[in-house]
Amino acid sequence: MRTLARRTRGAGPLALVAALLGVMLLLAPSASAAGGLSDAAATLKKGQVYVAPQMQDRFSQAQADALTKKIEKADKPIFIAVVPDAANKDTVLTDLRTLVGIDGVYGVWRGSSGFMARSDRGAMAAGAADRIGSAVGRADKGDINATLNDFVDQAAPQTKGTGVNHSTSIAWVIIPIVLVALAGAGVFFLFRRAKKRKEEKARAELEQLRRVVDEDITAFGTELERLDFNPRAADADDAQRADYSSALDSYEKSKRLMDEAKKPEDVKQVTEAIEDGRFQLATLAARRDKRPLPERRPPCFMDPRHGPSVKDVDWAPAGGAARSVPVCQADADRVAAGLDPAVRTVDTEYGPQPYWNAGPAYAPYAGGYYSGFGGGLLPGLLVGTMLGSMMSTPAYAAAPMMDGHHGGYQDQYEGGDYTGADFNASDFSGSDWSGGGDFGGGGDDW
Repeated sequence: MRTLARRTRGAGPLALVAALLGVMLLLAPSASAAGGLSDAAATLKKGQVYVAPQMQDRFSQAQADALTKKIEKADKPIFIAVVPDAANKDTVLTDLRTLVGIDGVYGVWRGSSGFMARSDRGAMAAGAADRIGSAVGRADKGDINATLNDFVDQAAPQTKGTGVNHSTSIAWVIIPIVLVALAGAGVFFLFRRAKKRKEEKARAELEQLRRVVDEDITAFGTELERLDFNPRAADADDAQRADYSSALDSYEKSKRLMDEAKKPEDVKQVTEAIEDGRFQLATLAARRDKRPLPERRPPCFMDPRHGPSVKDVDWAPAGGAARSVPVCQADADRVAAGLDPAVRTVDTEYGPQPYWNAGPAYAPYAGGYYSGFGGGLLPGLLVGTMLGSMMSTPAYAAAPMMDGHHGGYQDQYEGGDYTGADFNASDFSGSDWSGGGDFGGGGDDW
């Protein structure tokens, strides 16, 4: 099985040493408390899917292997266990998380009772795993294989971080070797590898953004041409020429900044330039048509390429709560008619997704379009989305990003980190177990 990449947190190798030593002290009592879950935890550290022998007549090893491959392909810290009714109904998820010691999303099918799921806050928005677990549990009605596959399909796009480095997650077995490796040249190697991984990730994210932003720049240029404004025309006045010149400058500036971009956060300056240029175009069009000049408003939330918004409407993204968002007139009319707005989608490994659900790389893309309208606007618009979950965290608000308007997505903590058994159970999000039905009966020992 391939080793999955992970993103380290904290102080790097020194923090890892502290975590490993903490595991040595806490492993024995934790394993004792969790009873039969120790075998499940050991398996999850190696393969991310565990099936208790008593349950293999309902969920075969072949099905478990197929689910493992799906999770590996998604490269997300998702852990699935199928256990008998004897597992303690109230503590099985927390005990399993404690023993595995890795931040992520945890799902458990318990005997005849059904499915339940929870997650660390660093891996998924609070309550999201529980809601997904509830939905698939009701939809698949006792079919373990269908339920677990549906859960992984829906949870993977919302799970933050990359898969877990299993060789690190079992490091407590080889602590002496790890400690020796951290000395001298070993420490240098670990730092160098982490830096290289971070640089590779940044390059991949920049290329992902480059394709999308180039489309936005092209659309902006098309609007300039469509306007068909001639500064030398007899009916052109100085104000119109100034608007046109500013829009043209913004267009050239956006192309130059995108060519010069070296890291994902550089994209923020590009979309700032596009937003400014589109407003100048809207102003020029109003002057030519003898209409009142437009108010400086945020771009259309559905697709910034639509230009400045004209009003706010109440709208809810798929699976999210309603909120007031700025939209262009065309999207306002669609929403009023009960139709879907024309949402900006981008390609991801899970297929086309709205830009606000396409991953943390799109934080600077969205931030540039909305940074001039108050620091709290964008997180409020994105409540309940992937970017919104990231922007609502303390790390996002505290870390420097771009020009200081928002927190830094590159330093944002993500799931998949090895934190050992000494973790805060209150950060294991979700509270009700509606997805699992009646988890009655049974003790720990199975």
